[in-house]
Amino acid sequence: MLNLTPKTLSPSPFLFNPISQNPIFTFQFKPTTNANCKSDYHTERGLEFQTGETFFRHESATGRDLGVLAAYLHKKSKSKLRVLDALCGCGIRSLRYLVEAEADFVLANDGNDEYRRIISENLCRSRVPRGFGDDERRWAVTHFDANRLMTECYLQRDLFDLIDVDSFGSDSSFLRSAMNALKLDGLLYITSTDGYTSGGHRPSHSLAAYGAYVRPMPYSNEVGLRMLIGGSVKEASVLGYSVTPLFSYYSYHGPVFRVMLRLNRGKLVDDRYYGFISYCHQCGNSHSFSWDQLGQISCPCSDSKVSSSLVVSGPLWTGPLHDAAYVTEMLNLAEQWGWVGSGKGTHLEKLLKQMVDESDPNLPIGYIKMDEVASRAKINSPPLMTMMSTMHKEGYAASRSHIASNAIKTNCPMTVCIRIAKNLQQS
Repeated sequence: MLNLTPKTLSPSPFLFNPISQNPIFTFQFKPTTNANCKSDYHTERGLEFQTGETFFRHESATGRDLGVLAAYLHKKSKSKLRVLDALCGCGIRSLRYLVEAEADFVLANDGNDEYRRIISENLCRSRVPRGFGDDERRWAVTHFDANRLMTECYLQRDLFDLIDVDSFGSDSSFLRSAMNALKLDGLLYITSTDGYTSGGHRPSHSLAAYGAYVRPMPYSNEVGLRMLIGGSVKEASVLGYSVTPLFSYYSYHGPVFRVMLRLNRGKLVDDRYYGFISYCHQCGNSHSFSWDQLGQISCPCSDSKVSSSLVVSGPLWTGPLHDAAYVTEMLNLAEQWGWVGSGKGTHLEKLLKQMVDESDPNLPIGYIKMDEVASRAKINSPPLMTMMSTMHKEGYAASRSHIASNAIKTNCPMTVCIRIAKNLQQS
């Protein structure tokens, strides 16, 4: 039995049953009353909930959609789904995992015990009975430091299939405790909202948080995702695990960087995907470099000599941001649920299809903004779709970026992009 009391965790030795899937949480808590508590009701995917004084963003609904789709696919594959929503806020994510992903058990945790009424009432709206006992309990609400809670779950071998850590800023301290509390082949949904650091403006901070020295680059928001994945790869390797991204999602509000990782035992299958990236301000091209190429980093435009125009960041993730087959499954599921298709959910459908396109193994890191092409060519910004079509005709890989609306991911060199843009201007 895991015996927890508000604010503090039990200092006594832990008694646990390794076979138990739903430990009994024993609470001693005082009724929470707040005469000034606001009860604003909202609806998301047909589920009604209230936010009260909790932090809540409607704009994050897409990120919650992606999490629920992945959770349901896991439940379908494994026939079991235990979810820990480590920083649950008002509990809308927990509610959706419980109802839409059909989770067998959801632990909704938030450090602020003043949110207990809001979270509990929202979960009660699921019409899923809370239940009692190891085999019947369907959901529980706790208010503990997320790291300490996940550490206790690890110590008691009370592991989860999916852990959602919707943290603020670039707090990477959750990574190790979350991985420890996760089952093998489980899913870890992590977050960063620190666009300033991913923009290369605080390299010492990115080094401390994610082990990557990040410099300013024109595709900084993609760097933010790669920095987050790379930090996770590093933490996983320390524990003897490997993680691979199933999808990576950037949203401008916040900004918010979210990545769904799959955890397995053993080292990274292909360590070439954990290295360094460069961007040359002189020619506008980017390249990736492995660890054994350190000391040899240069740009072809500088005759193999290190140029002052060359910027290097890393180490970080240099592999695919998404698993194309997995994202396709998510898209198919969204269609089955009526979330996309027939004029519905155009944003979600567009996003998932762009993620599939971005997964082309021929596409390099980064993206090229049409404004940069126009600036270098000294012309007006070229039409994006026409540029892509011409690139395809010339044998280059190209796709739109879900991160930047007026940008293309392509293996087409900048000099060729400029030539294409000029030709389009003249035609």
